[in-house]
Amino acid sequence: MNFYSFARGLVNSILKPLYRIETRGTEHFPKEGSVLLCTNHIHNFDPPVVGITAPRPIYFMAKAELFKHPLSKKLMENIQAFPVKRGLSDREALRTGLKYLKEGKVVGLFPEGTRNTSGEVGKGLAGAGFFALRSNALVVPCAIIGPYKPFKKLRVIYGQPIDFTEMRENKISAEAATEIIMSEIRKLVVKNRNL
Repeated sequence: MNFYSFARGLVNSILKPLYRIETRGTEHFPKEGSVLLCTNHIHNFDPPVVGITAPRPIYFMAKAELFKHPLSKKLMENIQAFPVKRGLSDREALRTGLKYLKEGKVVGLFPEGTRNTSGEVGKGLAGAGFFALRSNALVVPCAIIGPYKPFKKLRVIYGQPIDFTEMRENKISAEAATEIIMSEIRKLVVKNRNL
């Protein structure tokens, strides 16, 4: 068993009962091939919650600050995260993400770039659209619907994959591609908020 599987099992045993996590839509998740997983961001626990509910291992883009201390850097690398400098066009992070997608892996992003506790889905950054347009990945939108309160139900909803083939051919902008992704995440939140 590798460290990712061990950590996933450990986190699952703690968070799933604590937040009564309910997962829907995993049948939509492609079983193979590259996937760009884009999720709204409401809490610090979002990455592990998505990590334990997604059917495949995820390579998460994580803020560079988490890689500054040797211990946290080692942990991040062992759980398959890679650093991104926020507020900048981080070419190294973009190259790393594209490399994983070309290898047929799942890359996880929080396109809003920071936590949004309002319950609404904010504007996404162009990086999500860049990955969607520059790779052959299917894009899976995902909605996390809180609250993060012990023993209150937390929902993780995976939507239908978005195929960007036509949009790549039409050469739409990264910003426009990101807005398509964010729109799908918003729809998932609205549809499942009161269930």
